[in-house]
Amino acid sequence: MQIVNYTEFRNNLTENLNMVNDNDEIVVVSRSKGKNVVVMSLEEYNSIQETLHLVSSRTNQKRLDEAIEEMRSSKSSKHKLSED
Repeated sequence: MQIVNYTEFRNNLTENLNMVNDNDEIVVVSRSKGKNVVVMSLEEYNSIQETLHLVSSRTNQKRLDEAIEEMRSSKSSKHKLSED
């Protein structure tokens, strides 16, 4: 995670945005007269949103925990995907 002030972010906008997209970096822009902001790639944002959705209900959390436990206890098996 990189922390930059607003002026530095603005003056090096292209470099900062490239760092976010090319290096999967999260940039925190600190502002003296406002709340700080976070800049992240759309892919990272979507991933976080998906995770939040998956754990948004106790039922989903329970199913995920059960699936993880099944994988860890070797009760699962691998199958080839058919390309039909």
